[in-house]
Amino acid sequence: MDNLGQRIRARREELRLTQEQIASQVGIKQQSYQAIESGNVKKPRHLYEISLALKCDMAWLLNGKEKEVKNVEVTNFMAYKVPLINYAQAKLWTESNELRNSTEFEYVMTSLELSNKAFALKIKDDSMEPEFKEDDIVIIDPAIKPTPGEFVVAMNGDSEVTFKKYRELRHDHYAKIQFELIPLNPDYTTISTLNQQIKIIGTMIEHRIFRRKR
Repeated sequence: MDNLGQRIRARREELRLTQEQIASQVGIKQQSYQAIESGNVKKPRHLYEISLALKCDMAWLLNGKEKEVKNVEVTNFMAYKVPLINYAQAKLWTESNELRNSTEFEYVMTSLELSNKAFALKIKDDSMEPEFKEDDIVIIDPAIKPTPGEFVVAMNGDSEVTFKKYRELRHDHYAKIQFELIPLNPDYTTISTLNQQIKIIGTMIEHRIFRRKR
C-alpha cells in the first residue's frame, strides 16, 4: 500500500467497519474522514485518534514499515472519547449537566479511563512555554485532586480560565491549603490564593503534542 489513505482504508475494511463508524469514534464528520482515506488530507490532525479507532500502530499508518497490529495489546484495548471544549465552556463545565451532555463537540481519543467530567482543552497563549505551546491539547480530569508540581486548569478572581503549574504554600487558620499558580514563561505573573480567590477546575492527566514545523 503506497500511501497513508490507502493504509487507513485497508485497515478499516479489514475490521469490517464503515467510514461513519470510524468517524464517530474519532469525533469528526464522515466527510472529513472520507477526505483522509481519499488522500486529500496529507497530514491528518486526528491521526492518533484514527490509529486508536483502527487498533493499529500509528507508525505503520505513517510509513507502512511497522507491524500493523500488536495482538497482545489489542486484546485489552479500550479507547475513550473526551470532548474538546473552549475556555469559556470550562468555566461552567463541572456545574452544567446540560453543557456536558451536548453532542456538538469535537472529540479527542485517549486510552485512559477518566471520570465523566473529563475534557480536553487547547492551549491558547504562550504563558506555559517552552513546555506547552499554543494549540497543544491537554486532557483534564476534574475528579483528580492536584499534587504539588502538577498542572491544572483554574478560574481566577476575574473569572478568567487559566492553565498553570500548581504549587502549595501553607495552610491558613481554617486548615485550608493556600496555593499559587505559576506560569512557566517568566513574562507572565504568578497568581496566589493569598491575594485572590482561585477555583481549581481540574488536573492535567495527558499532554497531546502535535508535529511542529521548524
